[in-house]
This record gives sequence, structure tokens and C-alpha cells, in this order.
Amino acid sequence: MKKSRRISSEDFSMVYSTNSLSNESIGSLFEEPQALHTKVNPDRIRVHLLRLKGGKLASIARGFQCSDETLQGLARSLKQKCGVGGSAKEGEIILQGDCTDKLVLWLKDNGYPDTKRSGG
Repeated sequence: MKKSRRISSEDFSMVYSTNSLSNESIGSLFEEPQALHTKVNPDRIRVHLLRLKGGKLASIARGFQCSDETLQGLARSLKQKCGVGGSAKEGEIILQGDCTDKLVLWLKDNGYPDTKRSGG
């Protein structure tokens, strides 16, 4: 039977990093993020309903002029509100299904007053 040995502080070696982050910037990584969908300038948002292959529907909101992180946070909030899946890329948010009415109302209530439904 093998004898187990105790772990001591001598068993751990010092780890060095080439990353230039200081203690202050490392601490800022763990701070609470600001609201992801804060508005700086009003955008003209258009909401479309698109029929995909196989008869599936998708709601698309176009015209966002914000960073990718802000767009991802906004898409996350919209997906939770509508209870559907979706994605966000290149200034547009795509949600599965027909949720254009919820999308327009939520965007108008949350800082995008120039949101309109587009198409037939």
C-alpha cells in the first residue's frame, strides 16, 4: 500500500504572468457592469417579420448603432422577454417566431422611441 503524503506550501510554485494587467485593472474585471442597453443616441429601428425555409417565422430588428457587447445584452433581454431564441450580429437582432408586437413595445419603452414596424 502506498503511503500518502501531505501537501505543503512547498509543493506549490510561483506563477508569473506576462499579462500587463495591474491590480487595479484586474479588480475592474469583477465590478458590476453598467446597464448594457443604455441609450446614448436614438436609433431608427425597423422591425420586420420574415418567413424562412419550411414556413418558419423570424422577427428581425434592424438599425442598431451600438457596440457588440451592448447589442448582445439587448438581444439577451429581448429573448428573455419574448421567451424565444435568437441571435445578434452586425447591428440587427433576430428572434425566432412572430414576436414583432412585443419587440416594438419593449424597444419603445426602453429608450428606442423611433421604433416602427416595417413591411406588410
